[in-house]
Amino acid sequence: MFIPRRFSYSCMAMAVLTALGTRAFASTPAVVGTCKTGFYYPTISQAVSSSPSGATIDICPGTYPEQVTITKKLTLTGVQSGTSDAAIIVPPSGGLVQNGTDIFGNPVAAQVFVKGASSVTISNLIVDGTGNNLTGCGGPTLEGIYFQNSTGKIEYNVVRNQYQTDFTDYGGCQNGLAINVESLTDSGTVTVENNSVRSYQKNGITATGAMTGPGAPGPTVNITGNHIVGLGATAQNWPGGAAENGIQVGLGASGTVSFNSVSDNIWFDDTSSQPYNAASGILVYASVGITIHENYVVSAQFGITVDSDPNYGPADDSIITTNQVTGTQLFDAIDLCSSSNQATGNIIYGAAESGIHADDTCGSGNSNTITGNTITESCAAVLLGTGTGNTVSPNTSYAVTNTTLAGDVCPAATQTVAGANALKTATPKHASLRPSPFLPNRN
Repeated sequence: MFIPRRFSYSCMAMAVLTALGTRAFASTPAVVGTCKTGFYYPTISQAVSSSPSGATIDICPGTYPEQVTITKKLTLTGVQSGTSDAAIIVPPSGGLVQNGTDIFGNPVAAQVFVKGASSVTISNLIVDGTGNNLTGCGGPTLEGIYFQNSTGKIEYNVVRNQYQTDFTDYGGCQNGLAINVESLTDSGTVTVENNSVRSYQKNGITATGAMTGPGAPGPTVNITGNHIVGLGATAQNWPGGAAENGIQVGLGASGTVSFNSVSDNIWFDDTSSQPYNAASGILVYASVGITIHENYVVSAQFGITVDSDPNYGPADDSIITTNQVTGTQLFDAIDLCSSSNQATGNIIYGAAESGIHADDTCGSGNSNTITGNTITESCAAVLLGTGTGNTVSPNTSYAVTNTTLAGDVCPAATQTVAGANALKTATPKHASLRPSPFLPNRN
């Protein structure tokens, strides 16, 4: 009996050790680099493929030339070692290659691609597109961080230089998305917060749904506390550059845009056949019920734009409140090209056209509420199209040519953008959504 008892004890001990070993493994983080204790991996991609769902991957300071694809629940975060916490993802030496397709089947070259996964967190990383080697207008879409049919958080990252290598030679290619969230279903929420986004070719932060008409499904996004700086009217973006949008929510995506700083979103090309293509600080396009509050938007052609489209659906019922919009060039600070929106408590300085426009050129422009706003220096505090049921007072205005003006464009006048003069025509222009396969430019 003694021997079986010893054997039994030995088996029990082995079971306990096995259980302890499993718990120890599960509680030990994967580490990319050697800056701390853990399971070491030389690349982020190896750590991702080797880690179980739910794991945390700590990324040491350093430069990582790779494209990373994530298909399970993970947390990736840059960590500090010594005096540095700069974990930088850059293109491989040969440049970026297609590593997936977007929700519409078009090729994508993403630096960090999160595909069909839930509760993924990407934090404290630098994603730099310099050296992507993408050229011309027919290749894959350049994307920094791309969430497709996924949920989670994108927070405290730097995403920069998301423009093609030959951008100055091929101005006009609508490519280059710094952070992109797309879904064909109402799959859940992605929070995009406290990121620094700068030097993108097309959009800073984008959220896109299924593009199937009114009521189309799409992701829910909370876009908050981000600092977003476009290329502006630089040598790279003028003339012939991309129609940048700092933040774009469209085609069935839903959610909130709040507490962001958005600047330098300009598209102007007086040599093309479309000299008045327009960029927006914040663009809502064919998405309903978006809340836009307490953002600071400066130096854009349109400040905040809410556009319906007869083919892809309305952009009605948005709440645009307590934003500050400064220095729009050529067009309106807030353009309501849709119906039943509320624009209240906004502060507007120096709009080239109107402070707030109830715009009927998208086939709507009815029943908007425009009250409690303060508008300083514009051709019109409020510009009214032919829509009906709009409430437009009381607002406060200073140094405006007209407190209220009928029509969809101010009287023809010469405006100046980046040193180039343009005579405005009587044809109103609209913010430009990302083009085909999404939509042609509405200009």
